Amino acid sequence: MSKNEKMGLYPKPSSPCNCMNIRRASRAVSQFYDSVLEPGGITLNQFGMLNVINSMQSPGISELAGEFRIDRTTMNRNLKPLLEKELICQRQGSDARRREIVLTESGHSALQRGMELWLEAQKSLELYLGADELKQLKSTLSKLEALVP
Repeated sequence: MSKNEKMGLYPKPSSPCNCMNIRRASRAVSQFYDSVLEPGGITLNQFGMLNVINSMQSPGISELAGEFRIDRTTMNRNLKPLLEKELICQRQGSDARRREIVLTESGHSALQRGMELWLEAQKSLELYLGADELKQLKSTLSKLEALVP
């Protein structure tokens, strides 16, 4: 019996639809990361947004939406919980039409705590899949993402 079988982790039966398999796997991985990030008070989606906002240094809504491959309306909806938790704020950009998104002090703290938890999730996933399988998965996912430039 493998280590994963001892833990009750078995491969799930696949669907004949490739898209369905990818979506189910994506949801499972997201749920796993959400559970690991829960003690930090943020979700995987929120952690990702905080991380990207921090690395892009005051992006506008359009830039941020482009980075996540979503429309501006969805981006605004996704930012709302971060605004309500006061993890980010919006400020006027150099152009009057541009609103910049920046992390607050609380946002920086949440990102730092989230990073610690995220690293735990990363290590767990690597242990679960193994380094070689994880490397192959990253390559495959990159190839799939390139389907739509």
